[in-house]
Amino acid sequence: MKQPFNWDNNSDQPYPLQDKNYKKKMRKSQIGSLLKTFFVSLFILPFSLIMMPFVKRNRVDSNYFFCIGVDYQREREATLELLDELGVERVLVRFKLWEMETIDELKSFLLKLKGKKVTLKVIQDREHIEDLDLFKKDLENIFSTLDKYVDIFEIGTTINRTKWGFFSVDEYNGFYQVAYDLKTSKYPNIKLIGSGVIDFEYHFTAHTLFNQKKYHYDGVASLLYVDRRGAPENMQMGFYLLDKIALLSTMVWLSPKSAHELHITETNWPISGTAPYAPTSEYECVSEELYGDYMLRYYLLAFASQQVNSVSWHQLIAAGYGLVDNREGLRKREAYEVYKYMVHTLKNAEFLRLDIKRGHFILQCSLQNDELLQIHWSLQPKTIKNEDIFRTFSSSGEKIEDEFLNIGSSPLYIFIK
Repeated sequence: MKQPFNWDNNSDQPYPLQDKNYKKKMRKSQIGSLLKTFFVSLFILPFSLIMMPFVKRNRVDSNYFFCIGVDYQREREATLELLDELGVERVLVRFKLWEMETIDELKSFLLKLKGKKVTLKVIQDREHIEDLDLFKKDLENIFSTLDKYVDIFEIGTTINRTKWGFFSVDEYNGFYQVAYDLKTSKYPNIKLIGSGVIDFEYHFTAHTLFNQKKYHYDGVASLLYVDRRGAPENMQMGFYLLDKIALLSTMVWLSPKSAHELHITETNWPISGTAPYAPTSEYECVSEELYGDYMLRYYLLAFASQQVNSVSWHQLIAAGYGLVDNREGLRKREAYEVYKYMVHTLKNAEFLRLDIKRGHFILQCSLQNDELLQIHWSLQPKTIKNEDIFRTFSSSGEKIEDEFLNIGSSPLYIFIK
């Protein structure tokens, strides 16, 4: 990554661009694309809102719904051991185009994942955006070296933030076109997903899905963070998380450029007191306890939508936002057990229904042993009786035998014969 762009190894993202003149110049050069984004979204977003009730839910494969992001260069052996312990079947690995010299190291890591499905997020830099011949050469190296070990290639990321290198959707569309042309000419069996818009900024997504480019997505990737709104159930511009997912799914369904497949390839909450490793300011940070609660509830809501094929927890080992804190050795946070129990319990579950009444959420699933599973949480504390037919566990898998159950921020798993 070359100046004026610079990578922050603490928070695993680029530093904000400091050269304001450069930013102004580049944005001005892309004014045509920005106008296209505006006019496309002016039509597509209202039409998608109208069509939302008509989009059918998918039958989501819960075995591969749960994904987790990992860094192949960070605590490599420990990462492999933790993945086996968690029992997760899908992992997401980031690969930076400016680190092509590490591709053999990445291949060696992927070989040790023992058949897990891998989503490889190919992260761009400005050099590869401006020099598409270079991008094609390096991408062909990636495809030829890794296609046997990767289930999905995610092309580009965070395209609506200038610090990540793109200054318009047109630039991204041209970037993705290179990957698609390479797929069709030499690697027809690989699976490409794209778009990579971060947050609830679907006007950018609309432009990636409705344009004159001759490409196709095998699915759409979204970095659907909601951490700036607090709890995952909180509203933004009149939309709850389930509404945001439904709108995005509708856009994917309407687009002639994409298969009806949706992957949330990044989401998390930053953890309080972890600066400079937290990717946001302290204002957005939450306690370790709330971090586990919020992430679990996010997963449960996304699973209940039955419109998301996978959600990637970002990520396994990271001081500012990971399941494991690596500042002083490796310390598993409480959320580690929350994630582990969630995967263990739900990886073969079949969704039945989600009931919401006065802030009390009840997700119901059927399990392979013919048990009914109810997962309860509530935005306002409440109490229910622990019936004789219940087997009740905390979000981290600890058995609860109290006469009355306190329903609150931390979801409870209730198994019923």
